[in-house]
Amino acid sequence: MEQLEHPLGLVIFINLVFGRPVAALLKLIGIRVADPANCIPDYVVMVLIVAVFMMLFFGLASRRLSIVPGKLQNMLEYIIEFFEGQLTEIIGPGGKKYLPVVGTVGLFIFFCNVLGLIPGLMSPTSKLNVTIGCALTVFFYYHYQGVKAQGVLKYLKHFMGPIPAMAPLMVPIELISHFSRLVSLSIRLFSNIFAEDVLIVVIAGIIPIFLPLPFMALSIFTAFLQAFVFVLLTCIYLAGAVEHEKEGH
Repeated sequence: MEQLEHPLGLVIFINLVFGRPVAALLKLIGIRVADPANCIPDYVVMVLIVAVFMMLFFGLASRRLSIVPGKLQNMLEYIIEFFEGQLTEIIGPGGKKYLPVVGTVGLFIFFCNVLGLIPGLMSPTSKLNVTIGCALTVFFYYHYQGVKAQGVLKYLKHFMGPIPAMAPLMVPIELISHFSRLVSLSIRLFSNIFAEDVLIVVIAGIIPIFLPLPFMALSIFTAFLQAFVFVLLTCIYLAGAVEHEKEGH
């Protein structure tokens, strides 16, 4: 269990190198850090690892594109087609324009989920702070796209329901419904990944050689499944927000 709280020497090293400068920057904006040696949380370090890996991997992979695709290019094209398929199936032909954000969020969550399978690292999505951040990104993004697609007044009108007289009742219900999506997205992802990390650590502590392997294989599947569910719900929320565009095709 200690591994989940402070999993690796890398976090200690990052804090030794960057802890005091970060604490000094935070102090400038009025945030005082009691212990600069532990200024940067473990999940922030893990998120940075995933972000840097994604930028380097996809940045380098995009420079190696060719007319005759290799195995890596075929894999990347399959991933893009997978996201495009979900977007067009749920939103319509216009859904492809949401690929950059939806695809990035989905891949980010997947890589965060599987990071904990690497010895000495942890899954940042096993921390509620990270999953709430992902949920907030989706929450603001689909509302922004709804306002952009329909206009402020028309989009807000959806919260009032089809009957104006029912607006005092429908508005609170709609607001609760939308904010409950934040809870649903963040808690579902956090609870599943946290439970997996705990299970692997406990099993590895009892029988550290062969027994954890089946659980790790299951974790890879669950990592994909949780990322897929997150993407699926994001597409559904986007479809509801830009509904008139879908009807117009």
